[in-house]
Amino acid sequence: MEPDKQPSTPERSPALLAQEAILARPVTPERRMADAIRALAIDGVEAAKSGHPGMPMGMADAATVLFTRFLKHDAADPRWPDRDRFVLSAGHGSMLIYAWLHLSGHAGMGVEELRRFRQLHSPAAGHPEVGEHPGIETTTGPLGQGISTAVGMAMAERHLAARFGKSLVDHRTWVIASDGDLQEGISHEAASLAGHFGLGKLTVLWDDNHISIDGDTAISVSEDTLARFRAYGWAVRRVDGHDHEAIAAALNAATKSRKPTLIACRTIIGFSAPKKAGTAGSHGAPLGPEEAAAAKAALGWEAGPFEVPDDIRESWEAAGKRGGGTRRSWLKRLAKHPQRAEFERAMAGKLPERWDAAIAEWKAKAVAEKPKIATRIASQKALEALVPAVPELIGGSADLTGSNNTNVKGVPALSAENFGGRFVHWGIREHGMAAAMNGMALHGGIIPYSGTFLVFSDYMRPSIRLAALMRQRVVHVLTHDSIGLGEDGPTHQPVEHLAALRVIPNLHVFRPADVIETAEAWELAVKRADGPSVLALSRQNLPAVRTDAGENRTARGGYVLSEASGERRATLIATGSEVEIALAAQAALEEAGIPVAVVSLPCWELFALQDPTYHDAVLGSALRVGIEAALEFGWSRWLGPDGIFIGMQGFGASAPASDLYKHFGITADAVVAAVKRRVN
Repeated sequence: MEPDKQPSTPERSPALLAQEAILARPVTPERRMADAIRALAIDGVEAAKSGHPGMPMGMADAATVLFTRFLKHDAADPRWPDRDRFVLSAGHGSMLIYAWLHLSGHAGMGVEELRRFRQLHSPAAGHPEVGEHPGIETTTGPLGQGISTAVGMAMAERHLAARFGKSLVDHRTWVIASDGDLQEGISHEAASLAGHFGLGKLTVLWDDNHISIDGDTAISVSEDTLARFRAYGWAVRRVDGHDHEAIAAALNAATKSRKPTLIACRTIIGFSAPKKAGTAGSHGAPLGPEEAAAAKAALGWEAGPFEVPDDIRESWEAAGKRGGGTRRSWLKRLAKHPQRAEFERAMAGKLPERWDAAIAEWKAKAVAEKPKIATRIASQKALEALVPAVPELIGGSADLTGSNNTNVKGVPALSAENFGGRFVHWGIREHGMAAAMNGMALHGGIIPYSGTFLVFSDYMRPSIRLAALMRQRVVHVLTHDSIGLGEDGPTHQPVEHLAALRVIPNLHVFRPADVIETAEAWELAVKRADGPSVLALSRQNLPAVRTDAGENRTARGGYVLSEASGERRATLIATGSEVEIALAAQAALEEAGIPVAVVSLPCWELFALQDPTYHDAVLGSALRVGIEAALEFGWSRWLGPDGIFIGMQGFGASAPASDLYKHFGITADAVVAAVKRRVN
């Protein structure tokens, strides 16, 4: 080194320069409360040796203002029905919500739970999960799902306020969302819906930190996000996400807006970390012992790991009790309210007394009349009985109302002008629809159902999966369920979708064969309180195959529809529209002196729950033949190693349905020939 040359000072990034300026501001008590979130986030991720410290560190200020000044909540009763809903859409930053629950005095999120962050059986899971703690409103992590679910929560609040009045239902929905949430396509669908419905009690705090896993968001995003949301019909604001008073002013404005509000909180990811702040390095990995200690030192945080000074803890616990008086006043109003019993019933998810009487009458009529109708029409007939009897049933369709047959005559649409309506025109937003339905169910007081074509379940799959994971009662009516839809061709003919849905744990997939099985499937879906259901329904007319309406035989998943005339030589097992084919094949085989039974298998998941003795009695020990206008995947479970499958081997084609069944060999003649080759 030349004698008169001095070492150059490393150039400071704009984020680190901004951080220095923010840290130089006077440290207020509220800033120290935010620092408690930061410190606990650092500690949790360091202890787990994995996690995402950057978002909680960056959004701690905005979250503190929200939790201490605006969120209507009482830590003593986190399931109070008229509480505000808080959704951490950026679920990877889960230590933010765990720190809040811990600091504000919620039972079940003590320091030991925080120490076990991301460990087996800890309620402080890697991403927030419903059921792990009552203060967690929804499972989040798959980006875009949280904000979209929150739209459904806000819709539920507006509908229930129209039904029960503001004295019982008057709360807000708050979201913390990330850059990634707003990039995901589902968030575009949901934001458009929220603007269209004018959900003024929905507020999204966008963690506008300009960082994603790959680095600066400028490498992949260049649109004007606020302009986009403004075009959706939202109110938008931009604030310094580390300025508590600016944040409070924006949140206050949001509470007065008649539009949903997006607040862009310009933050520094990993705030206070001297080297990793403002970089992707603080997003999804521990800071490391040296950087963690330096980050705490920059904050002036001297407490040990998972320790919080008494004055800060007392302030947080006071914030957790802030809504106690409001809750007690609400309870007094509830006690005197003329709709108390109905409100409590609906919010508890209990069905009305004799809710199934009307559908029992419809089944009896159908047995007598034996209508030959498509199961999508049979579904509408079932809904005509159920919807008047179960006021919390809210239907809808993704712009296919006349095809899905999910509407009921005389039931008005839900709209910005009439939130008391019970039918939602979701538009062509299948993914947003499914997520919002999850939000409605999670909110409570609503059993959502809606429709689209089965082939478009691919668009909805992440939300259906989350409904199953969260064990929420939502019902998806998925029509045009096979090559039977005909001329629209292979783009609209779902051949792999039944298998793809059946593989989702805790999802009940019903493919009914006729009007009675359809009514039974609806009974089971509405009654089911621990998970979602799919009804896969035909476009084409199907004959009535059931001659009884007493016992709900679909409840066992599968049953012998028509027994063999003698000792079985084969068992024909079919679902949906192919049960008709199985019965025709049975008649031909019986005439040829080959006794065979027909088994209808409308719900594999329920059948799997039956005991082995029942399985053996239904399926028998003879040759098993599966018949379904879909791919074979999964059928080996029921057919065994020596079974035969009659179905699709690839994609469909464009032609009338009857021609397609012949072309692809899904006919009674094909079944008869296959059986004869094996049993003769």
